[in-house]
Amino acid sequence: MSESYPHYIEFRHVHKTFDTPVLVDVSFQVNAGETVAIIGRSGVGKSVTLAHIMGFLKPDSGRVIVAHEDITDYPEPELRRIRRKVTMVFQSGALFDSLTIAENILFSLELREDYDEENKLEVVNGLLRMVDLEEYADAYPSDISTGYKRAVAIARALAAQPECVLYDEPTTMVDPIMSDHIASLMLRLKHHLHLTSIVVTHDLDLMRRVADRVVFLHEGRAIFSGPVAELENADDPNIQEFLALDRV
Repeated sequence: MSESYPHYIEFRHVHKTFDTPVLVDVSFQVNAGETVAIIGRSGVGKSVTLAHIMGFLKPDSGRVIVAHEDITDYPEPELRRIRRKVTMVFQSGALFDSLTIAENILFSLELREDYDEENKLEVVNGLLRMVDLEEYADAYPSDISTGYKRAVAIARALAAQPECVLYDEPTTMVDPIMSDHIASLMLRLKHHLHLTSIVVTHDLDLMRRVADRVVFLHEGRAIFSGPVAELENADDPNIQEFLALDRV
């Protein structure tokens, strides 16, 4: 851990404009081992925030710290090194349709020279057990539901043994039972693996279950950053309206 960058992830006064401003002077931090939820309405910059953390986008101004390093000006080879520590679970699952579920997870291990074939299969089977998908090892993505695809995507992300996982709307478009299953899985990973996590979500039930702290984005600004319990009492009318709509 760098003394100048004590937080695992930190945004320092980040600005990003496309046609209109998307992130406006956004600052927040995530400590190692912590789960932070980023919430807010559609189009407030939640996914753009994740893209900055992965190095897919660079800020117009401000600094982005990831894995205790200032990655703002990193070239692609340095970003690839960071991405071995920080992985993303995409909303689509981004699975390979032509590979079985087990082969999709195995794909993440192909570049690992410290594993032989037997080790790799052990890891794949262990991950399938961890996400409760052993019986689907030989199935294809087209055979399973959206929710199960998300669980496979999580297992594939974990195969790379990251320090940090970014979840992009993990419970969107899944039924309540599967949503509960994914939340339970994320909690299990948090407690067993002590991973640092950021969860972009509209799902306040998920936020309350898995997050330690929350960042609320509104019109490109971080109008709240703090413990989940304090969000309910935030005096900003935009936050209270958002919470009231959720209760409805």
